[in-house]
Amino acid sequence: MMSSFPGSVAFDEYGRPFIIVRDQDKQKRLTGIDALKSHILAARQIANIIRTSLGPKGLDKMMVSPDGEVTVTNDGATILNMMDVEHEVAKLLVQLSQSQDDEIGDGTTGVVVLAGALLEQAGALLDRGIHPIRIADGYELACQTAINHLDKIAELFPVSAENTEPLIKVAMTTLGSKIVNKCHRQMAKIAVDAVLAVADLQQKDVNFELIKVEGKVGGRLEDTVLVKGVVIDKTMSHPQMPKVLRDTKIAILTCPFEPPKPKTKHKLDVTNVEDYKQLRQYEQDKFKEMVALVKKAGATLALCQWGFDDEANHLLLQQELPAVRWVGGPEIELIAIATGGRIVPRFEELTPEKLGKAGLVREIAFGTTKDKMLVIEECSNSRAVTILVRGGNHMLVEEAKRSIHDALCVIRSLVQEPRVVYGGGAAEIACSLAVAEQADQLASLEHGLSAIHVLGEVKAKQSTSKDPALGIDCMATGNLNMRDQHVIESLRSKRQQLLLATQLVKMILKIDDVRQPNDSSGN
Repeated sequence: MMSSFPGSVAFDEYGRPFIIVRDQDKQKRLTGIDALKSHILAARQIANIIRTSLGPKGLDKMMVSPDGEVTVTNDGATILNMMDVEHEVAKLLVQLSQSQDDEIGDGTTGVVVLAGALLEQAGALLDRGIHPIRIADGYELACQTAINHLDKIAELFPVSAENTEPLIKVAMTTLGSKIVNKCHRQMAKIAVDAVLAVADLQQKDVNFELIKVEGKVGGRLEDTVLVKGVVIDKTMSHPQMPKVLRDTKIAILTCPFEPPKPKTKHKLDVTNVEDYKQLRQYEQDKFKEMVALVKKAGATLALCQWGFDDEANHLLLQQELPAVRWVGGPEIELIAIATGGRIVPRFEELTPEKLGKAGLVREIAFGTTKDKMLVIEECSNSRAVTILVRGGNHMLVEEAKRSIHDALCVIRSLVQEPRVVYGGGAAEIACSLAVAEQADQLASLEHGLSAIHVLGEVKAKQSTSKDPALGIDCMATGNLNMRDQHVIESLRSKRQQLLLATQLVKMILKIDDVRQPNDSSGN
């Protein structure tokens, strides 16, 4: 029992026992208000780093990985993921933005900035001697009031495949702060078309697996296109195979084009020329048999997950069976879904019913380079789509892919819950007024803090006019009405931001003791 005790018992000169805890010199400990202040400082630093990338005038951050790979982005979740964060509370903020990204896909920067701001205000209240539990409970009350108010001011939003303009406006709001904003209407339209192509509007469901975002360096951002089908970064296995195939029947194979090898550890010794010739003949016969099985099923194109050697390649060309090798697992699955085919693990199981059907399979080339990609279009299940992103360099293509992902997520959340609130800070100001009004009815120590000039002006206007669409006019258009400016955000995203940020802040405010081992250098 005593051996597991983290210290030893000693007695003073009067015989009173006391405990000496082991290894106290090797531990750092923060307690009480010092622990809270340390957490608030860490959260503020993270929020301040990311704050400048919020909104349409937000700036990008350049992140360099340990192996020298450079990423330029203003996506909150990406920035925080790539930051090498040591502080435990800062790590919680990273997870906060990740959970917003997983659940909604957008609003990752906003949720961290909101949590940072809540903790900053909590610091001021702690200095006035207010107990952290009271602050946490106050935040919980304020969050409930804000969520209820958001529900009241949210407006129903028309989601239909016939009139896509409102959806494009929402996607443009999301893309306005991204690197792609010079052609953000085109990107927004691509995102909306992609989601509507795979969405089931009756069930309010969007199957994201049917949307593939493929990037290719070269060309301009404006060359980004939506392909109604599947694009794979592969070419025909032989340069003399046809580049365009119509009314294609596709055999989707996960078995290799090679003779079966015995699964034992025995070696085969070839001692004379005759044996070698026989073995070679056997291999050739096997190849011919495999190709014959594929041809017999009626396939006009073979997609193989594995590679095959030049001999097999030449035989496929002779037999006039175009083929593609080394097609990845996720791509194979997407092609099977799109073409209505079945993935076949053995040649013997191949039947005409298991073939996928596509109206057009073509190779596309890019610029003066030898880069080619394969496009499978006019599929039997036309819901699968691919967004082919182009850009001047790898960084730009990757950031454009992240931006399009955010736009896709926002459109998806609108399909699932077609209600919106207005952006530009309008929804936050409306909630702030509702919380202040509620706070007036409570006997409390403190509510509200002085706001900057612009914010004060908009708050006053929103308070008198009771119009929850008045926000901050970032683009200096002279109009504060976010409804007219089409700055629109989904209610689901805004609600999630408030809930997640408040939960995290409550959790942080309830930590008053931190113990951790000192690092090895003894600092």
